[in-house]
This record gives sequence, structure tokens and C-alpha cells, in this order.
Amino acid sequence: MRAWPILAVAAVTLALPPLLPERQLSVFILLMLAATVTAGVSLLMGYAGQVSLGQGAFYAIGAYAAGLSAVHGVPTLLGLAAAPIVAALVAAVLGAPLLRLRGHHLAFATLAVQLILLSLLGQGSWAGGAIGLQGIPPLSVAGTPLRDDLGYAYLAWAVLAVVLLISRNVVDSRAGRGLRAAAGSEIAAAAGGVPVGGYRVVVFALSAAFAGLAGGIYAFYLGYLAPGSFPLLLSIEFVVMAVVGGLGTIAGPVVGATVITLLVQALNELGTGRGMPSYAPVVLSYAVYAILLVVVVRYLPRGIVPAVALARKGRS
Repeated sequence: MRAWPILAVAAVTLALPPLLPERQLSVFILLMLAATVTAGVSLLMGYAGQVSLGQGAFYAIGAYAAGLSAVHGVPTLLGLAAAPIVAALVAAVLGAPLLRLRGHHLAFATLAVQLILLSLLGQGSWAGGAIGLQGIPPLSVAGTPLRDDLGYAYLAWAVLAVVLLISRNVVDSRAGRGLRAAAGSEIAAAAGGVPVGGYRVVVFALSAAFAGLAGGIYAFYLGYLAPGSFPLLLSIEFVVMAVVGGLGTIAGPVVGATVITLLVQALNELGTGRGMPSYAPVVLSYAVYAILLVVVVRYLPRGIVPAVALARKGRS
């Protein structure tokens, strides 16, 4: 019985792309990519108990890894495969010292990682500098390039499905149980034989791999990358998606990404309307993130998905 809602959502989302106009199909692709990144944030924050405000950095690392490899003649599928690997390796190297920090110290440290990365990308001629990396070819599958949005929509859908399946298996594994124990009491988990530090580095690298894979698809889909494509607000947006949907749940990232992405699109249309100042979309976005966080923390402290599950349980 529990599988029916999942199958219904999968069927609807599979049937939806051909019915969407081109503009909305682009939103669908970005939504799938955002949910993929947010799945890693949910794993890291909801199960490992670690706060990261730098997930946008690994999104950018994956995008530039795929884009640079393709520009220099590497087959695009290999470039896409390299994106999560490079992001995970960088996360593993950074995670060893960073994950010794706790609370807001870790959050600020991961935020600093993105600031440093944006500075390197903006100053480095190897990455196109502030102008950006141009001429990224479309992704080719079996020698056929994906030139239309419909192909990327189904690719993004498939990647999200695989990421959610991996997340589910991780949560149900021995390591997942160890991480939940460490999030509750690190001392008790370590006393019980859980290698807390090692598990956290692995999950940090896995969440970065999810972001890097989404970034690789993003690079091939747009065909152009610039440091401005990965602002600090993007990392905050991923955290808001995870919190709104429900930390420590499998469906939470999808629900949170859907709510935030559709809301941001509506605010962008409102902010770019006639008579609105140029800074209106950014101001509206920040205001909505703040209001959503306050509302969720106040009335739905565990997020939308746990709140719905609790309401259904109460009715039954």
C-alpha cells in the first residue's frame, strides 16, 4: 500500500514533460536538479546532523568539471560521470578537517568554501573568468546529442529517481542507523562502536556527489557557465527546500524543491512585472525564504512531509 503513492507520483511526473510548454519544461528540469541536490542536503542535515551552507559550491564544481572536460574534447558522457566523482573527492578532502566543527562554525566554514570557489572561478582564466565558460556542447547519448528540453527533462527525472533510491538504501543501511544514532548523541554512538567521523565524511562526500551530478546536467543543459550562476543564495535555497519539505525524509527534498521552485518562479514573474524595480525579484526571494522558514519552524517544525504523515496517522 505504501508503494502506491510513490508509483502514482512517478507516473504523473513521467507523463507531465510532453504536456508542458517550453518555458514550463525548463522549470521542470531545474526543479528536478534542485531536488537532486536537496536530497543530499537532507541526508547530511537530517541524518548526519551536520549543517552545510555550501552545497551550491559542489553544484558548481560538478558543473565546471563536466563543462571544462567537454570543452577540452572529453566525451560528454565521461564528463558527466566525472562531475559527481570530482565533487565527492573535493568534499572528502575538505570534509576531513571541516566536519570536526559543529553547529554554526561548520555552517560558516562551508559558506566560506563557496565564497573561495566563486572567487577562484571569477579570477581564473582557465574557467572563463567573470565572462564565463562558453561553448559547452550538448550531452550526447549513444552518439545522439540531446538538443531538446524533453530529453533533459527525462534525464533529470531519471537521475533524481536514482538519487532517491540511493538515499533510501543508505538510510536503511547499518551506516544510516549509525548516523541517526550519532545525530542523537555522538558520544553514545561512538561508545557503541560507530565510526562517527568516517560515516560523516562519507555522507558529506555522497551529498556532494549528488550536487555534482546535478551540476553536470545543468552545464550541458545550458551550454554556458558563469560564477553568477551559483550565488550564495542558491545554497540557502537548497537548505530552505530541505527544511520546508522535511529533513530526514526521502520525499521531503522533492516536496520542498517543488514548493520553493514554483514559488520562486511566481515571484520572478511578479518582480519583473511592469512598474517593479530591478531589485524586486531578489528582495522578494529573500523575504519569502525568511517567511517560509519562520512559518515552517513555528507551525510545521519537522516539515511538510512529516506533518502530512502525522495528520494521516491521526485520522487513522
